[in-house]
Amino acid sequence: MIRNVIRAAWIAVGLTAAPVSAEEPFIVVQSTTSTQNSGLLDYILPGFEAETGIDVRVVAVGTGQAIRNAINGDGDVLLVHSKLAEDQFVADGWGVERFDVMYNDFVLVGPKSDPAKVRGGMDIVAALTAVSEVEAPFASRGDDSGTHKAEMRLWDWADADPTDASGTWYRETGSGMGATLNVASGMGAYVLTDRATWQSFGNRGDLEILVEGDPRLFNQYGIILVNPDKHPQVRVSAGQRFIDWLIGPDGQAAIASYKLEGQQLFFPNAK
Repeated sequence: MIRNVIRAAWIAVGLTAAPVSAEEPFIVVQSTTSTQNSGLLDYILPGFEAETGIDVRVVAVGTGQAIRNAINGDGDVLLVHSKLAEDQFVADGWGVERFDVMYNDFVLVGPKSDPAKVRGGMDIVAALTAVSEVEAPFASRGDDSGTHKAEMRLWDWADADPTDASGTWYRETGSGMGATLNVASGMGAYVLTDRATWQSFGNRGDLEILVEGDPRLFNQYGIILVNPDKHPQVRVSAGQRFIDWLIGPDGQAAIASYKLEGQQLFFPNAK
């Protein structure tokens, strides 16, 4: 409903639709929960759809699942945030070429009581070490998403394997970011989240941002056309048109202009 209203507004201000061929009226984009839950896609896609006549159908799951879906041929474009996994996707022949699109960052959120005493720090590895030492409740997505991959990389740098404590102080939800934040709010637990989802999350309860600003919390997003040599049904021209728009001036400007409560959530950096 929201996207339909915004799409109508784009048309009303005089954008000229350039119809796509009847064979390619839509594309399927395998993407992440953060691009959807933050409201970014609802904001930017109506502009592309009004301009091109191409309907963008988004499957919002964790990055790992999005990549598996694309490998299975269930999509035309991949828009996710785990560069190592994205590069591997292309190297293995499943994707044509990867492009940087935008970035934001991760933050460590936790209860105001802060049992690990990490508030105000900028060293995420030291913060996770402190959390594990006091065995403070920690909620993890545990779903092979881009956020979960980043979290596990940070635990590795902290020389810790919290999965040894799975089911005790370390709780794996197997769910998306919003659901995991809900669990953390209910438990009074620490949780790693992308800033965009946190900014748009309503059920914060006693949670607040405790650690931010570490360069290791950088969160890059990339976009890839699924390889038609692997899956001939890929809508190549429409998919590439979307990629070109997103990494071009119009898409990059749309990303930059999206704000929530006055705060910019994503920063375009296509080359």
